[in-house]
Amino acid sequence: MGCEKMRRHFRKIISIAALLVCVMLLVSCSINQTAPAGGEVETTAEQTTEQRKEPTSVNILAVGDNLIHAVIYNQANRRSANGGYDFSYAYENIADTIAAADISIINQETIIDPTKAPATYPCFNSPVELGDEMVKIGFDVFNLANNHSLDKGQSGLREAIKYWDAKDVVHCGAYLDEEDYKTIPTNTVNDIKFAYVGLTEPTNGLSLPDGAETILMLGADEERIEARVKAAAEISDMVIVNIHWGVEYTHTPTDRQHELAQKLADWGADIIVGTHPHVIQPVEYVKATDGRDVLVIYSLGNFISAQDRGPRMLGGMMHITVTKDYETEKTTVTNAKFTGVVTHYDAGFSNVRVYNLSDYTAELANKHGVRSTTPSFSLEYLNSIVTDVIDEKFLGE
Repeated sequence: MGCEKMRRHFRKIISIAALLVCVMLLVSCSINQTAPAGGEVETTAEQTTEQRKEPTSVNILAVGDNLIHAVIYNQANRRSANGGYDFSYAYENIADTIAAADISIINQETIIDPTKAPATYPCFNSPVELGDEMVKIGFDVFNLANNHSLDKGQSGLREAIKYWDAKDVVHCGAYLDEEDYKTIPTNTVNDIKFAYVGLTEPTNGLSLPDGAETILMLGADEERIEARVKAAAEISDMVIVNIHWGVEYTHTPTDRQHELAQKLADWGADIIVGTHPHVIQPVEYVKATDGRDVLVIYSLGNFISAQDRGPRMLGGMMHITVTKDYETEKTTVTNAKFTGVVTHYDAGFSNVRVYNLSDYTAELANKHGVRSTTPSFSLEYLNSIVTDVIDEKFLGE
């Protein structure tokens, strides 16, 4: 083959190769143009997987009144190594239970005003070390609205709000002013957002001065409460209302408690945690107008106190599981169980401390200082109150 012929043959091969490359590029472009349809199917599958992810849950623990009488803080003072207050002994038997929950809620019955001396009944004030201990053992949410909120006047309430503002916790029920009130207290755990509303019915006849900028949430102001609960429902998956209500020392909720519970449910509350009677009251579900089942705990009694009658030694703890279902886009209470908590003290109100009822013994009960006023006090006595007051569906594992 001559050189010219070879050159022509080589050019022909190059032309064919170039043509093949062009064909391959055209095919590639065609595939790419049709790829989005396939890509959409893949993306949709990923989205479907995301939408079908497993439900997420949060375990909540709610307890009653943290009621700090003088004997409790005086004992804490004597146990302190630096002249302050060491409350660890009072709560050490219950601390693991508090810490185990994802969210633990308490009614802080006594004001913590760091600018004033500790004080006992009838106008309480507790040392800052008490609040510090509550945070240390695992409480996350504090209700500040109760009948002792104004024990130290407007200044005491304001100082207490500032104290809790400085802590990495949620508090509800009292606010420095309208600007402070605009922010609804919330927290988010395991992709579930909770909003908190705190309020009180009684105030022991005390009130804020006319024109005060401080806000204490009062059950009588139903218009404000309704707006608050509805606003909380708008920004959260679940609304928890902490309410101080009812009649002291009775195991039976009042008509007003039932009435207000229904209103709160209809306005958007999902869980209602009641305190104030100093004894336990029933637990039930209330049907809201939109069909939701709203958990109502009418009273969890005392978490700790130095009161002097047998029924007041028994408080309650509500263990609540809240679950978000991503398919239905609903967040609901999926489990609610009641367990007891016992305030124990020895003779003469010495060594005040708290136990889980499940850990409490007949021997301890027989030595309880409250037997001086309630001779029938015993482990059986405590368990009988629980079974008499709490529906069996909320008891047991």
